Amino acid sequence: MPGVPRLRASYVLDAEGAWIAQARHLAAEFLGRARTEDGLPVPDRVVEITQLVVSELVTNARKYAPGPVGLDLRVFGDAVEVVVHDANPEAPRPLNSDPGRVGQHGLEIVMAVAEALHVRQKAGGKSITARIALSA
Repeated sequence: MPGVPRLRASYVLDAEGAWIAQARHLAAEFLGRARTEDGLPVPDRVVEITQLVVSELVTNARKYAPGPVGLDLRVFGDAVEVVVHDANPEAPRPLNSDPGRVGQHGLEIVMAVAEALHVRQKAGGKSITARIALSA
């Protein structure tokens, strides 16, 4: 989205251990600051959806890309954007529907709860941006 974000935070997830839990915590903390410091009305449901999106995107990055993962959180007007950067330039693709498949539903989940999803491939990796309406 063009313009300057109202709020922004960037993190690098590179330590061993609980990346997904750490990323979920950072997302909740960021939206908590948006509430208290900026007076932004952020429903609990938006925090939950944002944490789910962060979990799924960071899980995929950790599973399919070497090295550290970047996490950017930003608020533009009426939405929060979750951006995950990783070192795998291959764009993710949703799998065909299969009720018997166990797992590998992360991208489908993100697409179902996000207002928009954009993948930007670049030299040395990619970034995936999920936009979540603050009124979700």
